[in-house]
Amino acid sequence: MTFIEFKKRLLDGDITLPKFAKLVKISEKNLQSYKKKGEVPNLVAVAIESFAIMKENNLNYKDIIENLNLKNKKKEGVGFQKNPQNVAKRK
Repeated sequence: MTFIEFKKRLLDGDITLPKFAKLVKISEKNLQSYKKKGEVPNLVAVAIESFAIMKENNLNYKDIIENLNLKNKKKEGVGFQKNPQNVAKRK
């Protein structure tokens, strides 16, 4: 699914990009990065397509998704070291 199709289906699902991100526990920044790539991952496409179809059939997908109790993913890995003591320990 292209990013443009994704944005159209957001409208069909009556949800904004920030609200979609919050609902499915994906960072909005991450979703915006797909704009550069031109398409969204399959799972994001499946989710928004399902939401749009549920909305068209008067099903409240928001309650369904919230009942899943999804959790935000925590960033793991080193990344940029913020603590200089950790860098010193590695040497």
